[in-house]
Amino acid sequence: MNNKTFLNAPELHIVIVAFSLHFVWELIQTPLYECFRDMHYYTVVLLIIRASLGDVLISLAAFWSASVAVRSRFWILDKGKKGLWVFLGMGMLITVVFEELATGPLNLWEYTNAMPILPILGTGLAPVAQWIILPLLQLWFVRRQLLGGSISGY
Repeated sequence: MNNKTFLNAPELHIVIVAFSLHFVWELIQTPLYECFRDMHYYTVVLLIIRASLGDVLISLAAFWSASVAVRSRFWILDKGKKGLWVFLGMGMLITVVFEELATGPLNLWEYTNAMPILPILGTGLAPVAQWIILPLLQLWFVRRQLLGGSISGY
C-alpha cells in the first residue's frame, strides 16, 4: 500500500476523527460517572484515552459492518442511506450492550445521580446521545476529508 492509498483510506480518517470527537465527549461526561470522583487527574486522563480508543474500535466495527452491508469501503461518499443506518445501528447496539454489561454484571463503572437513565434500555442518556451525535459529526468530517475538503454535491 503506497502513501496515497493509505492517506485516502476511510479507516484512517475514521480513527483520527473518532478519537478526537470521543475524547472531548468522554472528558465532558466524566461528572456523570462515579469512578472519576476521587481520582487523580492523570489517572482520569488515562482512562479517558482508553475509553476513546474503545470508541474508535466501536466506530471501526460499525464502519466495517456498513461496508459489508453496502459492499464498499467508500459508502460514506454515496448518497444512499443504507450505510449510514447500518453504521448508526451497529454503533448504538454495541454501545447499549457494552453499557449494560459494564454497569451490570461486569461492574466496571456506575452512573452518578446526575446521569439521566433511559427507561426502556436502562442505559445512561449520555452514552446513547454520544452514539447519535458523534457518529453523524464523524461521518461529515470523514466525508469532507475524503472529498478533499469539499462538501459540494451532497
